[in-house]
Amino acid sequence: MDLRKLKKLIELVEEYSITELEVTEGEEKVRISKSVTMTQSVATVMPQYQIPVPVEPAAPIASESDVQEKPGLPEGHIVKSPMVGTFYRASAPGAKPFAEVGQQVKSGDTLCIIEAMKLLNEIETDRGGKIKAILPENGQPVEYGEPLFIIE
Repeated sequence: MDLRKLKKLIELVEEYSITELEVTEGEEKVRISKSVTMTQSVATVMPQYQIPVPVEPAAPIASESDVQEKPGLPEGHIVKSPMVGTFYRASAPGAKPFAEVGQQVKSGDTLCIIEAMKLLNEIETDRGGKIKAILPENGQPVEYGEPLFIIE
């Protein structure tokens, strides 16, 4: 769904004081909800309790120099994950993996798939060379900026 349609839906929610709107278009689904504060006309006020939830600080994203300084990682060009998702080496269970250690690849070759929100995203190499290491295990969750492959 494009940005213009989303903006129009948000405008409709605001204009007609709609509290919740859900639109399904093919396989895409958008839900817009607006929180409404209600005032009580009764003299008694119900107490509201807030439970504090501890928030962990976001982990810093490692730069390429940080990653190469970690012990155990071979030197070379690092292909990083462009998104958060699940790492898959092949297009289907039992299928031949896109890339193997020692394989020669050229720029634009598909190295793996990352599944994010039920979408399969092919990850391509931005540099040619020989695959020196495949870092995550098949089916393992990966984070944005996490090293996936080392290419020499």
